[in-house]
Amino acid sequence: MTHYQEQLKIQTTGKSFSKITSKVQAVVTESGIKTGLCTIFLRHTSASLLIQENADPDVLADLANFFAKLVPEDGKSYIHSTEGPDDMPAHIRTALTKTSEQIPIDKGRLLLGIWQGIYLWEHRKRSHYREIVIHIAGN
Repeated sequence: MTHYQEQLKIQTTGKSFSKITSKVQAVVTESGIKTGLCTIFLRHTSASLLIQENADPDVLADLANFFAKLVPEDGKSYIHSTEGPDDMPAHIRTALTKTSEQIPIDKGRLLLGIWQGIYLWEHRKRSHYREIVIHIAGN
């Protein structure tokens, strides 16, 4: 079994979804692994990774709106406020979502469904550089 690992730095634009499917697929292609498993890990606690609908942007807007209601940024609801009123809500959103994903690989391609894309979800208001570790294992 072969292992391949690469780190990506993604600049976000503040609270938003960044589609990273093509970047992850490029690393899979570069690895030369044809059959295996791709693990994606985000090295942060105020952003998330998710696999979600990639055809209708309304799905992402609805997710963002739902989480805004579920985890308010009112500046009063949390003890931790050292890094600003959006920081603790960002940590909660990350706790409710994921910082890693695993996707099978077949014939050198990620086995995502036809309507699935991989997204980095920035939960903070301002832009950040986010580090993603991609680890691929297989043959």
